[in-house]
Amino acid sequence: MTSRTAPASPVVHVIGAGLAGSEAAWQIARAGVRVVLHEMRPVRTTEAHKTDGLAELVCSNSFRSDDAANNAVGLLHAEMRRLGSLIMQAADANQVPAGGALAVDRDGFSAAVTKALAEHPLIEICREEIDGLPPQEWTNVVIATGPLTSAPLADAIRGLTDESALAFFDAIAPIVHRDSIDMSVAWFQSRYDKVGPGGTGADYLNCPMTREQYDAFVDALIEGEKVDFKDWEKDTPYFDGCLPIEVMAERGRETLRHGPMKPVGLTNPHNPTVKPYAIVQLRQDNKLGTLYNMVGFQTKLKHGAQLRVFRTIPGLENAEFARLGGLHRNTFLNSPKLLDESLRLRASPRLRFAGQMTGCEGYVESASIGLFAGLAAAADLVGQSLAPPPPTTALGALLGHITGGHIETIDAGPRSFQPMNINFGLFPPLANPPTKGPDGKRLRGPEKSVAKKQALSARALADIDAWIAAHLKLPKAA
Repeated sequence: MTSRTAPASPVVHVIGAGLAGSEAAWQIARAGVRVVLHEMRPVRTTEAHKTDGLAELVCSNSFRSDDAANNAVGLLHAEMRRLGSLIMQAADANQVPAGGALAVDRDGFSAAVTKALAEHPLIEICREEIDGLPPQEWTNVVIATGPLTSAPLADAIRGLTDESALAFFDAIAPIVHRDSIDMSVAWFQSRYDKVGPGGTGADYLNCPMTREQYDAFVDALIEGEKVDFKDWEKDTPYFDGCLPIEVMAERGRETLRHGPMKPVGLTNPHNPTVKPYAIVQLRQDNKLGTLYNMVGFQTKLKHGAQLRVFRTIPGLENAEFARLGGLHRNTFLNSPKLLDESLRLRASPRLRFAGQMTGCEGYVESASIGLFAGLAAAADLVGQSLAPPPPTTALGALLGHITGGHIETIDAGPRSFQPMNINFGLFPPLANPPTKGPDGKRLRGPEKSVAKKQALSARALADIDAWIAAHLKLPKAA
């Protein structure tokens, strides 16, 4: 059967059978709706994939922490299991030892997903490339083509929106939890107290350095161990707007002082008579104000080196990172501008997006967005609308980041939306954060942080259960 001949009954077309597309197709079929799942492999392969299996894991076999009480990704695992996720079922069935993490046998995992989708009576798998916009007669489409979206489809999407619709290269600076920054060292101020669009004149957190600290920092950047480009990234050159911080440092010892770390227009209120030799600035990253990104600090340093080097910055000695920096090839949408809360393209609502293309990072995150996209697409087909889960849940917090929780920029300049892993910094703060332990003693330091995460997780699981009961007629996963 050719995929371009629509079945007699209503159907949703899902383009891309990675983790997000596979999960979307599964959720649509579970809701009793027919699905045509389009996968271009093996008709056309990519530089990253090695097989023609659905949901092939190309970079890692780890789904990261499975601790639902203390870790945001573990919490997302738990929510997805409650929602009957195929990806989580296949991961659990093909788990390999990895301590507290959920790691899987790659081949077994992909085979399980492929078998489940191939055997479902409402799912038709078509091996073909969709090399442009889907035909107009496809009125309900989920596009989940991932970071290696083919050029013809990417060009067609951009033609529907504008030149800034798609990015093809991540340039991600580290993002720090606001409450882990030492405010006895750092201070709020914009350069020259400038009030930019949406700003107050005190929009940046500033961390000062002496000359000795700056010199040691530059040396550490240059000496730090770097990540190599993957084979399919090597033909994507740096451009000056996203040079890695260590590449700038290699161009001359004073380069950073005349770039992102310039100390001009700022006065340290903790020591107003001493002018810092260099200053690291952090800018608010989300509307909640819980996350701050390190301005101009995109990097190819390995994660261990980033933690070691960036914690030498005054005020960041105890920094907790929501995500570390990176620079790699990726295709993703300017989702806060382009997508509605149901992940539909505002310029063409028949098209819904899912997975890494929307601006999430990680296997589990991509699959979870596919899960919601599938549920929403199925609801649309029967004339209903599905509100996203509350922002207090892991899935709702991630959707909120993608569709509106991120701020574009404080000062006029290029867009700043970047992909994000799930982390507790995306969640609304607790109304009454825990202050005492079960023994009645006041919580301090790490104990307070652990209690806060556990309270956020407990709230999330209660709220996802309530959302499922109110909006879905899905059995809970066993």
